[in-house]
Amino acid sequence: MIVGLGNPGPNYASNRHNIGQQVLDAIAEKQNLKFKSHKTGSLVAEYSTPPQKLILAKSQGFMNLSGSPVQKLLQFHSIPLERLVVIHDELDIEFGELRKKFDGGHAGHNGLRDITAKCGSGYHRLRFGIGRPDGQMSVSDFVLQNFSSTRAQRAARAN
Repeated sequence: MIVGLGNPGPNYASNRHNIGQQVLDAIAEKQNLKFKSHKTGSLVAEYSTPPQKLILAKSQGFMNLSGSPVQKLLQFHSIPLERLVVIHDELDIEFGELRKKFDGGHAGHNGLRDITAKCGSGYHRLRFGIGRPDGQMSVSDFVLQNFSSTRAQRAARAN
């Protein structure tokens, strides 16, 4: 199962903080998949190539409360934690760089903090670099801004 972190609704869809959900949208588009509401409080798209099945999920809760929806998805689909991949924004990586990680701390990311608190830390992460804000801008303001058009094009190509 791959979970893309982000905040719900059209006002957040293009924000840096929603890069996880943007990546899932790009995967779904390439595979001609449609997200559907699921009783776990997430939007889910499934892709099967027997004997395997891939589940893409976007929580419809806010980023900082990602743990309960992820926990419900894991339980509903009987997926062990080590088979979970979480895609999220990463301030400490330059824009456009991708890094994978298994297990470990949340590094101040509140979405990961909540997932780890509810589910444990033994899951995979795909960290999408968004860089740090220039000047005096707060981190919270920065992650809730949309990508510039140039960076949005580069992010789309990375997906």
